[in-house]
Amino acid sequence: MTTKSLIVCFGEMLIDFVPDTAEVSLAESHGFLKAPGGAPTNVACAITKLGGSSAFIGKVGEDEFGRMLVDILKKNGVNSEGVRFDQQARTALAFVTLKHNGEREFMFYRNPSADMSAHMAAMKAAKEAGVLLSYDPNVRLPLWPSSQAARDGIKSIWNQADFIKSFKGRVDGFSVKTIDTTGAGDAFVGALLVSIAKKPSIMQDETKLKEALTFANACGAISTTQKGAIPSLPTVSDAQALIA
Repeated sequence: MTTKSLIVCFGEMLIDFVPDTAEVSLAESHGFLKAPGGAPTNVACAITKLGGSSAFIGKVGEDEFGRMLVDILKKNGVNSEGVRFDQQARTALAFVTLKHNGEREFMFYRNPSADMSAHMAAMKAAKEAGVLLSYDPNVRLPLWPSSQAARDGIKSIWNQADFIKSFKGRVDGFSVKTIDTTGAGDAFVGALLVSIAKKPSIMQDETKLKEALTFANACGAISTTQKGAIPSLPTVSDAQALIA
C-alpha cells in the first residue's frame, strides 16, 4: 500500500485518576495523579505511536478536562476534527487502582459522557461505507443497571463486528516488570488494528496472524512498564526489540 489506511476510533474520552501509591484500594490512597484515558482514546494514540493513521470521533464536556484531552489527541498525531464539546455535560472521570490481589478497581463519575445513540449512528455509517468494524465491549458492570442489561446491550450490536474471537487460542506473551496494566489491552488492540489495516489478508493467514498477535502482545507488555495508558505506549522499534 502506498498510503496509510485511516483507523477511526469512536467512543469515550475520560480522565483516569490513579493513586500515587501502588497496590492500595481507592479508599486507602492518599492522593491521585490524573492521566488521559478511555479505551478508544488509548487505541487511537497507540495507532499513531506505531506509525499508523488514526482519527477520533466523540464528545467531551466543555470544560478544562475536555480541552486537555483534545490537546493530548493533537499532540499524539490523532485527527480530532470529529470531537465535539458539550456545554450540558461534564467530561467523564474514572478512579482506577490495582489492588494487592492483582484485580483492578474502578469508580466512575459521569454526567453523562459517552453517547450510545451517536455510537450506533457511527457504526451504521461505517458499515454502509464498507469499513471493517472492530468492536470491544470493554465491560464495566458498574456502568450497567445489571449484568443481564450489559449482556443484552453487547449482544444487540454483536452482528455489526467483522471479526469476533469465538475460540480459545494462545500466543506466547512476554515477561516484563509490570507497574500499571491500565492500557495493556488498548495497546494490544491498537497494534493488531495497525497490522490488519496494513494487510487485511492476515486474517486468512495463520502464520501472519500469529506474527501480528506476537507484535500486539509485545506492545501490550511494554505498555505495563510505566504509569499511564498513553505515556507508556510503545513504538515499533520498542516492540521489535522486545520480540528479538
